Amino acid sequence: MAKDLVTRLAWMFGLLLVYKFGAHVPMPGVDSQALSEFFRLKTEGTVFSIFNMFSGGALGQMAILGLGIGPYISSSIIFQILTVMSPKFERLQKDGEEGRRKIAQYTRYLTVAIALVQGYIFASQVEAANLNGQAIVETGGLTFRLMTAVLLTSGAMFTMWLGEQITDRGIGNGASLLIYVGIASSLLPGANKLWSSLQNNTMNWGMLLLLLGIMVAVIAFIVFFEQAQRRVPIQYARRQVGRKVYGGQDAKLPLKINAAGVIPPIFASTLIYFPATLLTVFGLTGPWAETIRSMFSAGNFAYNIFFVIGIVFFCFFYTAVTQNPNDMAENLRKSGAYVPGIRPGRHTAQFFDTIITRLTFIGAIYLSAVCVLPTILINQFRVDIFFGGTSLLILVGVALDTMSQIQSHLLNLNYEGFIKEAKLRGRGASGAGTPAR
Repeated sequence: MAKDLVTRLAWMFGLLLVYKFGAHVPMPGVDSQALSEFFRLKTEGTVFSIFNMFSGGALGQMAILGLGIGPYISSSIIFQILTVMSPKFERLQKDGEEGRRKIAQYTRYLTVAIALVQGYIFASQVEAANLNGQAIVETGGLTFRLMTAVLLTSGAMFTMWLGEQITDRGIGNGASLLIYVGIASSLLPGANKLWSSLQNNTMNWGMLLLLLGIMVAVIAFIVFFEQAQRRVPIQYARRQVGRKVYGGQDAKLPLKINAAGVIPPIFASTLIYFPATLLTVFGLTGPWAETIRSMFSAGNFAYNIFFVIGIVFFCFFYTAVTQNPNDMAENLRKSGAYVPGIRPGRHTAQFFDTIITRLTFIGAIYLSAVCVLPTILINQFRVDIFFGGTSLLILVGVALDTMSQIQSHLLNLNYEGFIKEAKLRGRGASGAGTPAR
């Protein structure tokens, strides 16, 4: 009965193994170990560190799949925003399967462009980098930059294809699972750092247990809020067709507290890291440059303030892009449903707008607490381990979504098995009850 589920799980794990293998294939002409050390020392607090985190350290090793799924995610978010802000793409979105297929094709084209730009910029930075006066690239020049950009772009497109195959043939969202694997691969090095801290007596067992307790509490906090919903009661109007009466039943419309997901922390951190990234790209130094770097470094008071402001802003912005109260009210009207006590049309749209605004405010506070408080606690403990709230949000959110899809698949299999068994029993009963002729 569960043969299809086993096949899908096998496809998922197999394609994820292919991705991890490609994330360790180095680029020709680059000293991977020297680059990894340089990346650790020089790119902390820049956008490159975010890309490296999502790729599981593949970008820091200059692997062929170093860009990971990042360009495709960026392209998808851009077109998701365009479908709301641009009438042309909004019409395509509403044209059904054909329109969505065109948007998917445009998303792939934009992914190529983004990957080429990112690959060329990163190749230029690697070419100019050196570790203790020793160049990391054996032979630089325009040929190296173009070849690296093309190889990284090809790796990004292959990663995008892997994500689509996981979605179609496996279980869960392929792009999210690729990011999940990249972040989860840093858990083992983090555990080794904790063990080294215990061995070096820089941390005692009490501090370790307290840190692990905080991690468990944060994970439970994330699980609670990721599954929290406001269920709006709706009722379908009765309609009579001939002698039969349809509709009239009650239902619930679930609205998530965190409708924006992990997009606000990612956007906010990218925006905060942008000044330090520009300083690194253009090689700007001096007291003023160091002041900017320290101001926007993780754990700094100014960084936390700007981070919270960015999270709140992008929570409301992205929720406004993805959830339109007018469309929700119109869809209810077309389906013959209404909110009890609320007049259809403009009043229903205002009702949904009020609820979404309140839920978004609660979700923004929740995201800010999850993303900022762990960093503050780690700085207080002075623990050399990456324990970011954004990473925990992604890990827990993707795990919950994948488990939900596995449970839905199992329920579907059980339902189909129940139907087949009922049909067999029905045939047997009818045969037994038929009088002999």
